[in-house]
Amino acid sequence: MSKKKDRIDASILERLYDVLVTRKDADPSTSYTAKMYAKGLTKIAQKVGEEGVETALAAVAEGRDELLNESADLLYMLLLLWAAKDVKPEEVFTILDNRFGKTGIRQQSGG
Repeated sequence: MSKKKDRIDASILERLYDVLVTRKDADPSTSYTAKMYAKGLTKIAQKVGEEGVETALAAVAEGRDELLNESADLLYMLLLLWAAKDVKPEEVFTILDNRFGKTGIRQQSGG
């Protein structure tokens, strides 16, 4: 197995987040991420919504490969939104950890 394959796990989210943060000041003409930052928070949030819908639709109307690709797009956009708002993945992971193992299906936050 290659070194790259050895590193494929959930840590990819934190590694991707770190890259996204470094692209905040990159040239929008050479970086899609920088271009999204330049378009602003509203556009990034809109893209999260679009990718969420596309992921849900892929789950019910497309094949597994399309669901995988749309899921990757959604995670990318969500991480970009977090980076734009200076929300670190570990902050979200802490909330998930605090919820882990609790009984019931009630959401922990309003909204």
